[in-house]
Amino acid sequence: MRKKFLLYVLYMCCPILVLAQNVAVKTGDILFRESSTSSLSEAIDNVTQTGKETHYSHMGIAEVVGDSIYVLHAAPECGSARVPLEEFMHPKEDSIKLYRRVTAYRLKQPYQKFIPSAIEKAKTMMGKPYNYSYVMNDSSYYCSDFVYRSFQKDSIFKLNPMTFKNPKTGEFHQGWIDFYQELGIPIPEGKPGCNPNGMAANDKLVLLGVLK
Repeated sequence: MRKKFLLYVLYMCCPILVLAQNVAVKTGDILFRESSTSSLSEAIDNVTQTGKETHYSHMGIAEVVGDSIYVLHAAPECGSARVPLEEFMHPKEDSIKLYRRVTAYRLKQPYQKFIPSAIEKAKTMMGKPYNYSYVMNDSSYYCSDFVYRSFQKDSIFKLNPMTFKNPKTGEFHQGWIDFYQELGIPIPEGKPGCNPNGMAANDKLVLLGVLK
């Protein structure tokens, strides 16, 4: 018990001020990255809009160690991995030195006690491949699925029926039609899942600000 308490204090008391708005990033903060111009990124954003009109297509969990910030996440370019914040903001898939805008959110105080166990869980999922099908399984993960599972024991986030339809037309987004035709599987419409825009709207989170 004492060891867990000391670990919790260490996690909560090691913020680092970063970038444009002097956001003090702490271990356990949820970082959301805005969509890029890639067809997959745009397809995710187009079918997952919420009333808050965020435009996130990727997310991960911050971990502060000394003077460094790392992000635990699942991404196509690396699978489930722990990467420096710099790499999270400038993924290897980008052909030019372009920083994606990243926004930080934090669990509200009553839920911060669950952060150490979430980080511990996230680290058990390292090295798994990226889940391109977005059908949840235990051998591969996609970004929001990875974060959901990290906090699953404490019910911070929840799953909802997935949709791949354009909310304006009610038709399947063409990007998803092409994507699943290439995978050779049906579009998993209605299957349980999660997405960055939906998770950013969680009432257990508070918005901190934009890192860059």
